Amino acid sequence: MSKIRCLIVDDEPLALDVLSGYIAQVETLQLAGRCENALEAMAFLQKNKADLLFLDIQMPKLNGLDLLKVLPAKPKVIFTTAHRDHAVEGFELNALDYLLKPVSFERFLAAVNKYHSTSDVHAALPSLLVPTHSDAPFIYLKAEKKMVKVFLKDILYIESLKDYIRVKTTEKEIITWQRITSLEEKLPDEKFLRIHRSYIIAIDRITAFNHTTIELGALELPIGRQFKPAVMRALAH
Repeated sequence: MSKIRCLIVDDEPLALDVLSGYIAQVETLQLAGRCENALEAMAFLQKNKADLLFLDIQMPKLNGLDLLKVLPAKPKVIFTTAHRDHAVEGFELNALDYLLKPVSFERFLAAVNKYHSTSDVHAALPSLLVPTHSDAPFIYLKAEKKMVKVFLKDILYIESLKDYIRVKTTEKEIITWQRITSLEEKLPDEKFLRIHRSYIIAIDRITAFNHTTIELGALELPIGRQFKPAVMRALAH
């Protein structure tokens, strides 16, 4: 099955990077291009095909709403913006969804699922819209105003800090604005284990454990009471 070709149109470099990273983590999506303004997008679409357009509304010269109005062949559109003011007009233009920045991965997936549900080609296969756990050896995390590639094999553990998480790797520590449950959904179950409401660990980094704690080298982490049965099953003990 051919992948959904996605075009991102946004004048903010960070927004381009965030959506590019999200697209890279979904096996049914393919990044067809990135444009920094509406005129660039018009030129791109004259020569290239796009199935799904992630379109910022507020851009200089020609905004996203006006761009969609003048396109002769209209791909399906998901609007992205930092403001709610244009939501009604966006839906009047038959947009699939309207994403408010900063866009979370869960909200991104929910929006793209609407493409599947309205597409004759993909409607029967909504289960294909999942992060590429088995294929991608890395994930992208937003940190310091950029998307940082983190290889799964380098992750030691992940710690929840309320609305933020700390990802500890063999080489560095990354702090990113994200819920731990959100990141947990992106990680392959056979490689990572939730042991506590505040911790996810890399299974192959475990050096010792008992019924209350797990050791990753010199580091000792607690096993949460509600997670204990699943942890013991996963470790076959």
